[in-house]
Amino acid sequence: MSKIKEKSDAKGGKSKKMLLIGMGATLLTAGGAAGGIYLSGGVTGKEAEEDPHRPKLVERSEEPAEPPAEGEEGKVVLKEGTISVKNDKVKVDPKKFEVTYVALEQSFTANLADGAGFVQLGISLATYYDGKVVANVERQAVPIRSAVLMVLSQQDAAVLSTPQGKQMLQRDLTHAINDVLRQKEGFGGIDNVYFTNLVIQ
Repeated sequence: MSKIKEKSDAKGGKSKKMLLIGMGATLLTAGGAAGGIYLSGGVTGKEAEEDPHRPKLVERSEEPAEPPAEGEEGKVVLKEGTISVKNDKVKVDPKKFEVTYVALEQSFTANLADGAGFVQLGISLATYYDGKVVANVERQAVPIRSAVLMVLSQQDAAVLSTPQGKQMLQRDLTHAINDVLRQKEGFGGIDNVYFTNLVIQ
């Protein structure tokens, strides 16, 4: 009888040890997660402060802007904190914010994916953000050109000749340019790409 009691005590002791080890591991994991959230500023009770170096949306003025006087720089009126922005993707009311077009001076020429032709196009980029995005585009002109050429080389002539194919190309170019800007500058900000010329042969 005493042997049976010893075996049940041994099993009970092992169960308690396993239970204590499991609880300890759970507490360590929970403590580590809570510490990570705290250190990353995840639970501060305040909204994250806006980065002063991040581009801002430019509010459209009621009256047409007058050109700056000779020797003076133009002034830009900014509207801050009125729109929720997530990863620089924002739905903007074009009647409320000013759009800036950035023309890429050199046209692009690339062979199409099917090898049966080539495409030549010029593009202009649209942004609702301030001059920081324009400066970023100018600073990253080389990787932007490379990304555009990569997108063009993946196009099919038959698809590209349709209106839907051209719209898809606009979306693909916008996405590729924003990816470059996010990687290199930490912020995209390009709303759309517009064709200034387009030749498919």
